[in-house]
Amino acid sequence: MPGRFVPVRETIRGIQEILEGKHDHIPEGAFLFCGTIEDVLEKAREMTGDAS
Repeated sequence: MPGRFVPVRETIRGIQEILEGKHDHIPEGAFLFCGTIEDVLEKAREMTGDAS
């Protein structure tokens, strides 16, 4: 699995959203091996079978 560069600004935004509880509904497994919070949300959709 190749690594991925995530700019500091995106990292801080994603962490801030997590700490604010905006993604509490996301399965924990969706956070593994992801770069940005958008990657996490996409992986969560794939895990739950939600194509929308």
